[in-house]
Amino acid sequence: MGLFKKKVNKQGTWLEGTFSMALAILIALAIRWALIEAYVIPSGSMLPTLLIHDHIFVNKLVYGIRVPFDKTWLLKFSSPKKGDVIVFRFPEDESIYFIKRVIGTPGDKLLYENGNLFINDVKMEHVNPKRPQDLDLVRDFELGGGKADYVHFDEMIADKQHNTLLRRGDQHMGAGPLTVPEGMLFVMGDNRDNSNDSRYWGWVPQENILGRAMFVWLSCEDTLPVISFICNPITIRWTRFFHSID
Repeated sequence: MGLFKKKVNKQGTWLEGTFSMALAILIALAIRWALIEAYVIPSGSMLPTLLIHDHIFVNKLVYGIRVPFDKTWLLKFSSPKKGDVIVFRFPEDESIYFIKRVIGTPGDKLLYENGNLFINDVKMEHVNPKRPQDLDLVRDFELGGGKADYVHFDEMIADKQHNTLLRRGDQHMGAGPLTVPEGMLFVMGDNRDNSNDSRYWGWVPQENILGRAMFVWLSCEDTLPVISFICNPITIRWTRFFHSID
């Protein structure tokens, strides 16, 4: 019996491969645009909640869906709440992305003095940290001194508690009294005396928000010397994998 080889349409195979690759790229871009996006923490302004070289995923769907490459909302699901950790375009230079904690939402009356936060004339309580081990991973030089120079506690905002650091004996940068305007947010870093935030440059327009931080998916103490955006595998912080961001 004779055997017949099936003729392969090389052009069809090439077109199918190209189409599959283009579809995969479009799906990846759609996920990044509407669902989740990865970011890397470059500074210590959110210590000890977020460590330098934490790689995080940000939920971009939680507040709504925007027009691609635009600030306009297609659908709006919710607004940021006090205590949310958000990524946003820096109002003074929108090519730069910041990550901070929402302290005040529209209509809130705020006062921050002597390391104490007052929202609508109520002082936010300081309690023992629920995750004191978070501070163990912070290196002294990242604080510009040593851990002994800082007070670590949890601050209560809207019945949620979060890590907070204050430098002992410092004249803490205050703010207010002030009232948050409509469409704006007031944000601060958890490392209160080492954070460039709303106390210095003002409000965050809600249209600048990119999403809410979800969890850490990779973390390392240092990056590779030549390729600075890739973690050095021998410095990976294994305990940070899937660490939720409160």
